[in-house]
Amino acid sequence: MAPGLSREDVAKVAALARLTLSDEELDTFTEQLSQVLEHAKDIAALDLEGVIATAHPFGLVNVVREDELRASLDRDEVLAMAPDAEEGRFAVPRIMGEAP
Repeated sequence: MAPGLSREDVAKVAALARLTLSDEELDTFTEQLSQVLEHAKDIAALDLEGVIATAHPFGLVNVVREDELRASLDRDEVLAMAPDAEEGRFAVPRIMGEAP
């Protein structure tokens, strides 16, 4: 167990988190939290001088193509393929309310 970490400390944290723990759970979580804190102590002891902080362990590369200005589909051709068009737009069935 981490020095200074007691079962009562874990019970207090559980109460602050509004968790109800059984005696068995308190024992389990006290041991687990102690192990986590020991690991954090190991990491804190590492010499990280000159190590650049990162937000992600791998270099991220944008795989999206560059935006290029190019011709689009012709509106009239597309509307001609639609099942129903009205006033230069696709006509779709109403799904809510009455027609205005």
